[in-house]
Amino acid sequence: MFEYEMQQLRQADLVREAAQEHRANEARKARRFGRNAEYDADGRVSHSPRRFRFVRAA
Repeated sequence: MFEYEMQQLRQADLVREAAQEHRANEARKARRFGRNAEYDADGRVSHSPRRFRFVRAA
C-alpha cells in the first residue's frame, strides 16, 4: 500500500511539474511575440512594407 501511495504522490508531482513547464513555455512565447512587432496576435507574420506582395513577371 505504501508503494502505491508513493507512486500516486510522484504522479501528482509530475503532473504539476508538466503544468508549470507548459505555463513557462506559454509565457516565453508571449514575450517573444510581444517583443516582435512583425507578429500579430495569432502569431502570423504580418505584411512587411519592404517586401513585395507579388513576384515579378518574367
